[in-house]
Amino acid sequence: MLGCMEKINDSEGHPSSSHQTLKGTSKWATSLENLLEDPEGVKRFREFLKKEFSEENVLFWLACEEFKKTQGKKQMQEKAKEIYMTFLSSKASSQVNVEGQSRLSETILETPHPLMFQKLQDQIFNLMKYDSYSRFLKSDIFLNHQKCEEQEENSPEAQTAAKRASRIYNT
Repeated sequence: MLGCMEKINDSEGHPSSSHQTLKGTSKWATSLENLLEDPEGVKRFREFLKKEFSEENVLFWLACEEFKKTQGKKQMQEKAKEIYMTFLSSKASSQVNVEGQSRLSETILETPHPLMFQKLQDQIFNLMKYDSYSRFLKSDIFLNHQKCEEQEENSPEAQTAAKRASRIYNT
């Protein structure tokens, strides 16, 4: 489990920052979309889903998001096959439970397009939104992270920085 002071890096290896107008857990609590836009939020949500034995849902969703950005037919074919074999095939190592997955045959992988997994991705998103996400917001992982954020906000260093900033802007 991640501790209060453990720093998390984004996909480029930079420390992720939850210092936005609405930040961290406050932003995550507004919607699953906001949670999935924050690398630290995704990391905490994955940690939670791992405990629930359903991490494959968010991994599939993330893989589909990446797939939409893929350029070139050959790369699309490779990624489409990887997604199919990892999440959708009957022999998949991290199979997701979606309706109609049996109708998605391997032949569709020959002519991939960016939105070919959209219906299945939407099913998984809704499954997470109406099931896992609400439990995540009540989980120890979320609540402990929220408590850590509150402690950081109320720390003397944070208050001193805020006072310095207000002096700079209010001169």
